[in-house]
Amino acid sequence: MNDKLKIIAGVVGDPISHSVSPRLHGYWLKKYNINGEYKAFHVKPEGLDKFIKTLASNNISGVNLTVPHKENALELVDIVDDAAQKIGAINTVYRNENKQLVGSNTDGYGFLKNLKQGTNDWHADHGPVALIGSGGAARAIIDSLLNDGVPEIRLCNRTKARAEKLALEVNDPRLTVYDWKDREGALKNAALLVNVTTLGMTGQPELDLSLDHLPVTAVVYDIVYNPLQTNLLKAAKERGNITVDGLGMLLHQAVPGFKAWFGVLPEVDDQLRDHVLEALR
Repeated sequence: MNDKLKIIAGVVGDPISHSVSPRLHGYWLKKYNINGEYKAFHVKPEGLDKFIKTLASNNISGVNLTVPHKENALELVDIVDDAAQKIGAINTVYRNENKQLVGSNTDGYGFLKNLKQGTNDWHADHGPVALIGSGGAARAIIDSLLNDGVPEIRLCNRTKARAEKLALEVNDPRLTVYDWKDREGALKNAALLVNVTTLGMTGQPELDLSLDHLPVTAVVYDIVYNPLQTNLLKAAKERGNITVDGLGMLLHQAVPGFKAWFGVLPEVDDQLRDHVLEALR
């Protein structure tokens, strides 16, 4: 292989050693026989500006951004696409045909793709969505659900003010904020329950939520993927609900970036899931 022709991309964060993205993209690079490399870049907040500005001179085609850089990068690219503008965060940076740096957000894309791949018959018009949590990826997930046509989203967060701030920014009459103490009431006649918090993740407290009011026909989706089967998903599965784990969201959100950097639309399949899961065990 000619290293001069090698395409380089990567993921930028602080910390970054835990990221499974190099393993994920590395699988695709090998599968599609691409002369490329996907690296993990440890960049502190004070170094992000310089890092982004020197992507071209360092022969880096583009990057994914993770904590704590998703919001700060909005000011550092030439163009912010519509999705990233609405969400207020960037997770993917690529160069367009005019060599301009474009910031995008693929979290909502990944969320919805995973939901539809993980269920046979879920559709936006099936009924209300109960969403637990208003941090992190909540904005992207709400945006994707509203765009897909859900009739109602019931947002519950331990800190109600944070949920109300998010609802004000989204400014859609289909989004309603519920008190944390009323979170179980928000499950009545819901077609989809989504946990967007870190509760239930390895090393974090459990999500305190009874599913008694949730219809057994509802889909339960936890964006946590470590552990893959959270206690929420286990409880839902035991009572007969269809469940969707969070790993697929991570895999699907990576697709647009890979296509932009390496020129191939990659497939999310069981072999990829197994390959990434090995790093999480």
